[in-house]
Amino acid sequence: MAITRKSHTDIRWRRALMALLASAFGGALLMGIAGPAAADTGVLTEDFPQAIAGNVRTEGEPVEGATVRVTGGDGFEGEDTTDAKGTWRVPVPSKDGVWTVELVESSLPAGVEVPEGFSFTTEAEFGATSTVTRNFTLGAAERDTIGFWEQFLSRAVNGLNFGLMLALAAIGATLVYGTTGLANFAHGEMVTFGALVALLASGVMPIWIAVPFAVIVSALFGLGMDAGIWRPLRRKGLGLVQVMIVSIGLSLALRYVIQMFIGGRTQQLPGAVTETIPGLGPIRLTLTDVISMAISVIVILVFAWWLMRTRIGRATRAVSDNPSLASASGIDVDAVVRIVWIIAAALAGLSGVLWAYFRPGIKWDMGTSILLLMFAAITLGGLGTAFGALVGSIIVGLLVEISTLWISSDLKYVGALVVLIVVLLFRPQGILGRKERIG
Repeated sequence: MAITRKSHTDIRWRRALMALLASAFGGALLMGIAGPAAADTGVLTEDFPQAIAGNVRTEGEPVEGATVRVTGGDGFEGEDTTDAKGTWRVPVPSKDGVWTVELVESSLPAGVEVPEGFSFTTEAEFGATSTVTRNFTLGAAERDTIGFWEQFLSRAVNGLNFGLMLALAAIGATLVYGTTGLANFAHGEMVTFGALVALLASGVMPIWIAVPFAVIVSALFGLGMDAGIWRPLRRKGLGLVQVMIVSIGLSLALRYVIQMFIGGRTQQLPGAVTETIPGLGPIRLTLTDVISMAISVIVILVFAWWLMRTRIGRATRAVSDNPSLASASGIDVDAVVRIVWIIAAALAGLSGVLWAYFRPGIKWDMGTSILLLMFAAITLGGLGTAFGALVGSIIVGLLVEISTLWISSDLKYVGALVVLIVVLLFRPQGILGRKERIG
């Protein structure tokens, strides 16, 4: 069978995309080797796999500049100085034996009062984990009593922030589902990928440049995955179940590759800790929170305009409604799906950066922790509908945060899923979904 010029062009185009993806990922790897993946932790040059860590506080406030010394293990001695958050960490060469942890009294900043009878020395022994925590509290913090409605308002605002961030990731995932029918289990790793690229890039460029750079690299990553994996599988006619299994395998592979980059430790983006904005009453918002919410709202509004007003956006909605009819109408379905993968990956990357600031911190499995919530938001709002994903994400975000008024914070994700089940019992198509005939 002869190969047409178009087939040759497609093959060259796919190879070029794969080379571009490999270059982008290789560049991220090089930045990871030279950048913050091996960032200075402010402790010892030799970073052992186990460590003793903690914080120093007085009256609820962190103590910066205090020295903590750890001794033991056949003459080992190491020390660290507390950072702006009062935290310290000293890696040690072994988990065996008893370690002596000392807060050096002479290193305490001027003005820090030490209560009578305070012990500057404590002991630490390792158990099953590789980290032991020992904290030094020089004075108890005053406890403020906050009323129910003040707590409700504060957590509702936090829930709205979380919901907007979740919407960015959920909208991309529902676009992919609407145009291809694929429930992409690797979408959580695409969220983590955006945060990881921002972390690596922040070592060589300012964070306000690193974030757009991470979004662009994430978009290229989505384009490369479609060209190298999903498009060939679609052309081979694989069923949705087989493709979904491939996405699960891809999720696991990406997750552990990312763990090889940054390890199991949580790392922070620059500017992760900012002061709380005064004058907002019970609402505790930092400057980072406000910027995150503003970026989310602006991006969602731009996306809504693109989806409703542009030619490509209308073609995307047509493919999502009925791919066969859209193809018969002259719409290039493959081109639309390619654009959807680019946009979905870019939104996921931006969501990952905002999620890293909200948590706060970047961890190798951070995207996986909200994958189920993304699916819940998509299902709650209506499968395949972008605006349904937005509504579902905001509802899930509010429920997750507000539910902690009555249940343990460890169970807050479960509360959102219970509400999802209840809603689907009465409206199976979701809030903005449409009823479909089966059979």
